[in-house]
Amino acid sequence: MDTAHGIGDGAIEQGSHDLDGGVDGGVDQMFELGGDERRMHVRAYNHWVSLLKGRAYPAIEDLDPEGIVDFGPHSVLLDFTGGLEDPKIAYLGPALRTECGLETPIGRISDVPSRSLLSRLTDHYLQIIANCAPIGFEAEFVGIRDRTTLYRGILMPFSSDGEGIDFIYGVINWKEVVDAATQATLDAELEAALRDPPKPVPAAAVWADGPSHAFEDADPPAGSLGDRLAIARESAAAVRAADTRSRSALYRALGRAHDFALATNEDAEGYSALLVHAGIAVQARAPMTPVVKLVFGADYDKTRVTEFAAVLAHARRHAIPAGGLSPFLDAFDGGIKAVVAAERQAKKPPAKVVEPVAFADRGVVAEVTMTTDAKPGSALLLVARVADDGRVEVVGSLTRSPLVDRAVRALG
Repeated sequence: MDTAHGIGDGAIEQGSHDLDGGVDGGVDQMFELGGDERRMHVRAYNHWVSLLKGRAYPAIEDLDPEGIVDFGPHSVLLDFTGGLEDPKIAYLGPALRTECGLETPIGRISDVPSRSLLSRLTDHYLQIIANCAPIGFEAEFVGIRDRTTLYRGILMPFSSDGEGIDFIYGVINWKEVVDAATQATLDAELEAALRDPPKPVPAAAVWADGPSHAFEDADPPAGSLGDRLAIARESAAAVRAADTRSRSALYRALGRAHDFALATNEDAEGYSALLVHAGIAVQARAPMTPVVKLVFGADYDKTRVTEFAAVLAHARRHAIPAGGLSPFLDAFDGGIKAVVAAERQAKKPPAKVVEPVAFADRGVVAEVTMTTDAKPGSALLLVARVADDGRVEVVGSLTRSPLVDRAVRALG
């Protein structure tokens, strides 16, 4: 199979072919972590975010790769405390070890087999040091068993002192592409099936982290409040990893956050328990802010939290049903910024109407003859000073100024 389509956002980049027909290695391309098809990487990134706790990098003592049942077997931990040139391999997951055909332990990157899947992961570690942030990648290559393998990976920085990066944790998943003979057999079977089609059954490619999802945009069935929160957090993690550059991923995340907010109305006690567990306070003037913090993280950018809370408040104000916010945002002229502006305008109190103060019947305390442009019966503000002998000297007058109305109201 020469190319692979439908993996990530487009075709997988190919490596250059050498003279004997092999591939010298896939050219890795960076990818945004959005999309349900990258669930393992989203979960890994979400776990990394959960360990930040307000720091630049998560503490290495908080990471337990061996105890992570989900993606730990597909992971590797690199230790740079002894230098950057040949870091130690502090942990290697059993699934990754098996895929690489390793029968004996290996201690350093220099021990990694050159055509193994592990080498595809460890080749990127210097990019983490340079970028000081997680990176993701995907490509294909021909591995040590001479089988074309499609893979996706993510590398995440950790620190032992809270300042510098001296550990990197990587997670990778993969699938092998069938050979030409098998593909020909499948093509023949497909052609025969098309001549006498059976009842269609949705099919999906199988990755190392389990079945992929044939319908990526379909929301999972509704469950408990905790299930709703988990669904929303997964989409939010994809948005955080992509730095919200994907509008569709952002709209989907906000839509699921709105669905979660609606679910809290049916389970106030469960919602309160989630807030207490997360240490998030509720403020009457910003009821949607706790929802955004639960979904996107309490350490998320404050400006974005405020904007997202305004979007959810606008959705509540307009009684948008579950599943309806994402299409609402798509159709709203100006997108999220316009929704935020509309919500802020709607929350503004109406302008206070100032009634004119009647003063025509007030007693006269003094009379001054002077030329002004004021109309008879209108208010006029005189600016005066007191002279040494006690006389009052008028030095000016105001007829068109807010000070005039304020002065009249001050008279009572």
